[in-house]
Amino acid sequence: MTIETQRLLLRPFTEDDAEDVFEYLETPAVNCFADMKLHSPEEARAEMKKRAGETENYFAVVLKDSGKVIGEIGAYPDPGHGEEDPVRDTYSPIWMLNRAYHGKGYAYEAARALFDCLFREKGARRIYAYTEDYNLPCQRLCERLGMRREGVFVEFVSFVNGPDGSPIYENTIQYAILKKEWAQ
Repeated sequence: MTIETQRLLLRPFTEDDAEDVFEYLETPAVNCFADMKLHSPEEARAEMKKRAGETENYFAVVLKDSGKVIGEIGAYPDPGHGEEDPVRDTYSPIWMLNRAYHGKGYAYEAARALFDCLFREKGARRIYAYTEDYNLPCQRLCERLGMRREGVFVEFVSFVNGPDGSPIYENTIQYAILKKEWAQ
């Protein structure tokens, strides 16, 4: 599956994307992506081989005019809880852009296209996102997408350790939007 916007293509990853992906995953912009850090171009190539099989819910964010991969975006349905055959109509997206492309509206353009696809084609009823309390650009993006701030989880999760090896717990904000809100 490929999603096209005015300036972007959201498409499956290919092995040829390794160099571009290594650019932004060599030093992830926020701690929640620390486990995605790539340490070498070889590691990036191996990661792209794994990602090349995902063609439905996870996409490379590609500049149409140059073919450069500037980030990634995706969303999977929540598995449901305690039900034998749960309705899978709630999605939690992830997005990340190369820092060199921040502030140009690409994240909004990509997220808007993904949300539209989730609501119109995938049967999403609700989309929710988590972001760190220090990640103000992500908070602004959620709000620009029409998401409402639902709450703050204080010292919710740790992605990295401090100099002494103890976990650094982060405050996490949850945003969400319903299909009926998106339609308006």
